[in-house]
Amino acid sequence: MDEFDFIDKLQPKRIFQPNVVVGIGDDAAVYKPSRHKNQVVCVDTMVEGVHFLKHASTPEEIGYKALAVNISDIAAMGAIPRYYLVSIAIPSNWAEQDLLELYHGMYELADEYEMDLIGGDTVSTADKLVVTVTVIGEVEAHVQTLRSKAKEHDVVFVTGSIGDSSAGLAILLSQLAVDNKAHKEYLINRHKRPTPRVRAGQIIATLDRASLNDISDGLASELHEIVEASQLGITFNEADIPISEALSELKKSNDITKWFLYGGEDFELVGTTSAESWDKLKMACDEQSIKITKIGSVTSSHSSVQLVKENLEMIFLEKSGYNHFKG
Repeated sequence: MDEFDFIDKLQPKRIFQPNVVVGIGDDAAVYKPSRHKNQVVCVDTMVEGVHFLKHASTPEEIGYKALAVNISDIAAMGAIPRYYLVSIAIPSNWAEQDLLELYHGMYELADEYEMDLIGGDTVSTADKLVVTVTVIGEVEAHVQTLRSKAKEHDVVFVTGSIGDSSAGLAILLSQLAVDNKAHKEYLINRHKRPTPRVRAGQIIATLDRASLNDISDGLASELHEIVEASQLGITFNEADIPISEALSELKKSNDITKWFLYGGEDFELVGTTSAESWDKLKMACDEQSIKITKIGSVTSSHSSVQLVKENLEMIFLEKSGYNHFKG
């Protein structure tokens, strides 16, 4: 394909954000930061064969997820996504139409959040497709939903349901058979098309104080990141972890613990806040039909994460989850 012709085809047809001064078409993009807002920036890379399989996902699904995982990081900061940039390394076995469809997957999600594509880069590579997405968001200057903000006696909560994405991946890898067609499609969709919890993050950002993390590497790993940053501990209950109907059905014949504790890529939010703020948060989420569940509490136990099993046995969880350097 012709690189410059391909870039021309990616030119956005409209601009959502009035603060864009110069978009795609120059050496760099220019935008005006909003007054009284902090800029929030995150970047994530997806590599073919590691984060997605070409034969198991459509190009649109790959593009959608590439943007969604970054929006989830923005949500964990209590911020609103505004702009994104895409750098893509393209091997010869990817056709131009496939790549355009990949970008269309991003456009679908970007349109939902009124985000503008303001730049990026295209290069060739010898082997696998590599997609790197940078997202820029904005948050009120006083908001800091940092991992270090947890305090003793805080409520520990999660949004949505946990473990679905990992079970969906197991299905795609032929490691898990699911007879119920609706459940099978649900779990696969949760893996391929995660829902960033932007609205929940915005509600959490209105609280007096909260710590927050998105569940990318597994619930156990994300809880450890909070306790390490806050120098405290967390105890949570297996019975309180919200699981979907599809995962609950699998519990009858599978050990689902590996999926909801260590699987990752649910891109739900996990965090802590005071008991008083939790009541406000639960009410606000219920009013907007956002599922949010209390699963435990913050303790004084230094940097430990303890799980109370359904049989009331208490176990210490290691910081385990997906690690790119360990697999």
